[in-house]
Amino acid sequence: MSFPTRIGFDDALRILGEVAARRRLPTERIPLAKAHGRVLARPLVAMLPQPGFDNSAMDGFAVRHADLSATGETMLQLVGEQFAGQTQELTVGMGECVRITTGAPLPAGADMIVIKENTRLDGDRVSVLQAPKPGQHVRRAGEDVRVGDALLAQGQVLTPSRIALAAGQGVDRLEVARRPTVAVFTTGDELVEPGMQLRPGELYNSNRELLMGLLRAEGCEPVAWPNLSDDPAAIDAGLRHAGHAFDVVITCGGVSAGEKDHIPALLQAEGTVHFWKVRMKPGMPVLFADGGRLGDALFLCLPGNPVSVLATCLTLGRALLDGLQGRTEPRPRMRARIGTGWRKSHDRLEFLRGRLSCDEAGQLHVEPNPADGSHRMRAAADSDALIVLEEAEMMLAAGSIVDVLTY
Repeated sequence: MSFPTRIGFDDALRILGEVAARRRLPTERIPLAKAHGRVLARPLVAMLPQPGFDNSAMDGFAVRHADLSATGETMLQLVGEQFAGQTQELTVGMGECVRITTGAPLPAGADMIVIKENTRLDGDRVSVLQAPKPGQHVRRAGEDVRVGDALLAQGQVLTPSRIALAAGQGVDRLEVARRPTVAVFTTGDELVEPGMQLRPGELYNSNRELLMGLLRAEGCEPVAWPNLSDDPAAIDAGLRHAGHAFDVVITCGGVSAGEKDHIPALLQAEGTVHFWKVRMKPGMPVLFADGGRLGDALFLCLPGNPVSVLATCLTLGRALLDGLQGRTEPRPRMRARIGTGWRKSHDRLEFLRGRLSCDEAGQLHVEPNPADGSHRMRAAADSDALIVLEEAEMMLAAGSIVDVLTY
């Protein structure tokens, strides 16, 4: 074998990133309404100041600070109204004021806003009851964004607030990375579709729904293929078909070293295996390969145990999708105190299921689920985070600080 086996998790991430960088997906320009959650492919630089003009931050009256008394009331002459929208080109002279609403352009001559609650109106005369500070309640042109400011960086994920920032520049389309197309396969003669009758020795196929849900949460529109039987010819045909039609093919099951695990041999013969088996728990038999004669797709082949599918898809699967789209923002990790002491008796990186909580002092805690077997999906369903335990044997005391990944 000329490919790495039983490599460290960080090495697996590095290989995934290098391969994905070479296979970066093309870009496309799409409307803002379709850009949410996408990865920006070209930076955005401000062409307009924001705000574009001096304007009022409150409803009230535009005045000159020099006209106001510091100790008592001030009587001003009301000379017009300026509402949000097109400017009326009003001017505030000595002893004058203009009624104004939030967002309305500041009239010439005015340098501050007196809020409505601090005034008394009598016809066209306005009494200022309390003098605000100079410049108060005025939003100055360019105070948020100046022309030439770098607003959004290539590789950032487009959140609603970032898209709103682009919209404020008058941008109606953004250049983003194309989303990867993904085919999903489950394998195994023992799998039966939910709703069908089980016979002795059979299991319902839960991994397909798990994978499809995880991928949809990443913004993909995965395509589920019929379950593959443990027949080498059927596996070859299914993976070859998908390998010529999709960017990524994700399989689960059939990737270990058993008599019915045909996928590693197929990819060794037809493609280029980048690694097989990673020092992680759960999910050690995971395999990553180029399709070669099976097609241009990248193949990420996960173990069949459901918690292994969860852990490998949330970590290695996410890394592959991010790399193909050129995402530069790291996935968030949190730090929490583990609620129960935990003994780790192996040297693989472990992703332990746990549930997060926050105490009244703002300290984050995570309680590990004692059902840590890779087949125990109920423990994963009862949890909302993966506790990251480093590559070493250890005894963690209750209260120790650990990294956690949410899901």
